Amino acid sequence: MTTDWADPSEPTDWSAHRAALHPEGTLWTTLDDTDDPDPAFHTRWYFYADRRPWQRGCLDPLLRAVADDTLPGIFVTDTELTHIHHPYDGGADVILPTPEERDRLRNRHSAWLSTHPSGY
Repeated sequence: MTTDWADPSEPTDWSAHRAALHPEGTLWTTLDDTDDPDPAFHTRWYFYADRRPWQRGCLDPLLRAVADDTLPGIFVTDTELTHIHHPYDGGADVILPTPEERDRLRNRHSAWLSTHPSGY
């Protein structure tokens, strides 16, 4: 899944860069983020999704764009949305269905954790 965003009060052109990196992505849903009391900070998020068989390297261009901070964000997930990987330019979030799976992943890849005492 890739994302794009815009000010909800203005029409937007779909991000040509996002579309070039994720041409199979079709608009799945939009979400309005209007929590901030200042309307100038309200945003509409667009989520594009596709299904693809896993192959080594199939996400490399998307991951590179996220690491280079040229793509707002991607989510890699299974079809049930139970295992979610959300990389961003400074790291990644991983959402797992159980604390036990989280702990196994953390223990297996402890070198990936932040040096902050909490590991976050």
